[in-house]
Formats: sequence, C-alpha cells, structure tokens
Amino acid sequence: MTYDLKLRIWRGDSSGGELVDFSVPVDDGEVVLDAVHRVQAVAAGDLAVRWNCKAGKCGSCSAEVNGRPRLMCMSRLSDFPQGEPIVITPMRTFPVIRDLVTDVSFNFQKAQLVPAFTPSAEQPQAPFRMQQVDVERSQEFRKCIECFLCQNVCHVIRDHEENKEAFSGPRFFIRYSELDMHPNDGLDRKALVQDERGLGLCNITKCCTEVCPEHIKITDNAIIPMKERVVDVKYDPVRFFRRRAARR
Repeated sequence: MTYDLKLRIWRGDSSGGELVDFSVPVDDGEVVLDAVHRVQAVAAGDLAVRWNCKAGKCGSCSAEVNGRPRLMCMSRLSDFPQGEPIVITPMRTFPVIRDLVTDVSFNFQKAQLVPAFTPSAEQPQAPFRMQQVDVERSQEFRKCIECFLCQNVCHVIRDHEENKEAFSGPRFFIRYSELDMHPNDGLDRKALVQDERGLGLCNITKCCTEVCPEHIKITDNAIIPMKERVVDVKYDPVRFFRRRAARR
C-alpha cells in the first residue's frame, strides 16, 4: 500500500542549517533510507546523504532518526507511527559537512593510534595457533561495521568536545580489548589505553551497546573486562610493592 510520508530533514552545512519539511510517497516494507532517496529523486536532488550497501553492513548511512542514532537502511518505516513526521538529523557528535553527511575523520585518526597486532615471542610468525574458545571470545568484536553510532552516542565526547583528544571511544576500546584477548599478541596495551586513550573516562552507561546494529555487547564483553585487566595491573598491591622494592 502506498501512502504519503512526512519527513523533516536537516538541511545545511558547517555554518548552520534548519529542518525542512518534505512529503513523499512510500510503500509498505520500505526503510527510512528509501524515503530519503525518494526525497532526492522528487524534491531535493542536492540533498547530501552517505550510503553504500543498503543492507546494514557498510555502516555508511548513520544518522539520528527521531533523536535516536541508527542506520537509516535498517530503520523500517513501519516502526514509526503513521501520520507523524519522521525527523532525520546528522550525527551530533561529529562536524557537519552538508545535510546528513558528517566528518567522521576523528575515528580514523583514533584508529591510527592503535598499536597493531604484535606476535608474541612464543609464536613469532604465522601460522598462528589458537584454541576455539579464544577465537570465540574476540570474534564478536570483528562484527563491527564502523558505523560509529557508538562513538556518536557516547556522552563523553557527545557532550564534551574537549574530551576528544584524550578519548578513543567504544569502537576502539573493543579493538584494544580484542588485541589484549588474543593469545598470540605479545604487546601490553593496558597502561596505554588507561593513561592515554581515556578508558577511565568511560562510566559504562551502556549507551554504546544499545545503539550497536550488530548487537555487540561493547560494555559487558569489551570495556568492563578491559577495565578489570587494567585494575589488575595498575592497582594490584602485590605488584605495587614489587615495583617499589625493585626501585630500591
């Protein structure tokens, strides 16, 4: 069944903008991205929107739909009350380039700071052998499609621009955690992630987990275990007195 959908889409650039109303015909079974493409086709050919696969795997079409960070291609129109306008705005945490397209280069800069996989002395070169239980522990984190919705919703940088320099964010905490869990990785990143990447700023509200389209348990399976391992190393009293004795 075809019906007219009301949309309110943010139009503008880094200098400012506003919500603009559109009404387009849509069909049952369509998603928000379909409606945005219809707007491009019939009403605003210059509307800027980033997308690629339309299958929830590229992470390109991230936006805020009715105030919730989500993938537009995975947001079914049937999930929204018919007759009420759907409000679509760009991700708030990152600078706007134009319309719904934001500058997410912050994330790629943080990615470059992650020390790469470093083979341990026990197994210095491939082929690397792992137990299946070790594979399963970190396999979940490999599902990340880098939509950066977790980064966008994290209040540490969403509400505090000044924290961006010192904070890597949940997407990269799962990367640090994945490497730390790897039985063949020989590099200790615990002090780095705590002292220089802002792990301590995370207060585990689980907002990142709630918006993850791949249902990765970012907080429970990555951030909290990483915090526990940091505490074991940094605040273990036995290690503290051993280091103190060694300095003498």
